[in-house]
Amino acid sequence: MGDTRPMDRNATGLHPRSLAPQPACRATALPARFYVDPGVAALDRRAIFDRSWHLVAHACQLAAVGDHVVADLAGLPVLAVRGQDGAIRVLHNVCRHRAGPIATCDGKGAKALRCRYHGWTYGLDGVLRSAPEMAGAEDFDLASVRLPALQVRVWQGLVFAGSEHAGDFDALVAGIDARVGDDRDLAGYGHHQRIGYDIACHWKVYVDNFLEGYHLPHVHPKLNRLLDYRSYRTELSDWHSLQWSPLESGDSLYGSGDALYYWLWPNTMLNILPGRLQTNRVIPLGGDRCRVEFDFYYRDDDGSAARARRDADREFSDLVQREDLAICEDVQRGLASGSYEAGRLNPTRETGVHHFHELVRGAYRAEVDRGTPVTLP
Repeated sequence: MGDTRPMDRNATGLHPRSLAPQPACRATALPARFYVDPGVAALDRRAIFDRSWHLVAHACQLAAVGDHVVADLAGLPVLAVRGQDGAIRVLHNVCRHRAGPIATCDGKGAKALRCRYHGWTYGLDGVLRSAPEMAGAEDFDLASVRLPALQVRVWQGLVFAGSEHAGDFDALVAGIDARVGDDRDLAGYGHHQRIGYDIACHWKVYVDNFLEGYHLPHVHPKLNRLLDYRSYRTELSDWHSLQWSPLESGDSLYGSGDALYYWLWPNTMLNILPGRLQTNRVIPLGGDRCRVEFDFYYRDDDGSAARARRDADREFSDLVQREDLAICEDVQRGLASGSYEAGRLNPTRETGVHHFHELVRGAYRAEVDRGTPVTLP
């Protein structure tokens, strides 16, 4: 069975040995309990997601006043909207009356934001404008009621949001602009389609899988033929990592160039290929489930050849994602089996996984230092 050796615990119940930094040459993976214990979802929300930047949308989805996009930030419903002043705001999608939803789907050109439960209506700036039949409520001031707002940064056309506890956004994306280059105008792409997958695995399992090409020859035979596995490289930064490889896909798909696979702490992926940006958002849905949402963005081109390439891209992407879905669900079952003890990481091929695990351990250590009561076996 798993490791049951007695160890001293800190005030949260987390084992200090599990949280200690590990050099890459001697690193092991995270222990199974960080993926399967019922208490880890709440821990991740407090220690990681409430203190991070989240991808919400692309600015092309919020082009006009009143355009809005709904999103789930690891359990926090939010609404990104273009205001009358032209600013993009990301508001809590939770009515201040009795927690009803302000919006349940993306939309265009809204004049106001109306709660679907009891009709309380807010301006595009989040300030309450009207509340039906509340005239008899003493000391009730409409203007004092507003939807909480998050910090917003628009970078490369992508809209990110974070609480006041989120770190330095510039540090999160440091160096990416120079690597992407001026020839890939991500801000100028247009939104084409979203595809989502519900997966029976913990969100960290999916991130682990994304962060290494070690499994390419074994899980993705067709993708492996497009990439040069021998040239596959991982580059690490403080808060993101890049996997890249030369790409040879032929003119019917992407053409030639570098395939750039960025991961941004904690759960955002940017897959940048010639003529295409695909963003991935990994949304935890509890201890052993997550949802991955893929948004496809392309240059504006409605010619028949461009449409054929987009269709081929989505078909090929779906093949790859279903291969990943199957292996991630298998891994989750293995983690939950009681058999697994944390294995050694490959110091050449799994540097991205090690980097992610070190950031997770660091977030947990910070939670310990804050004294939040958490108990994991």
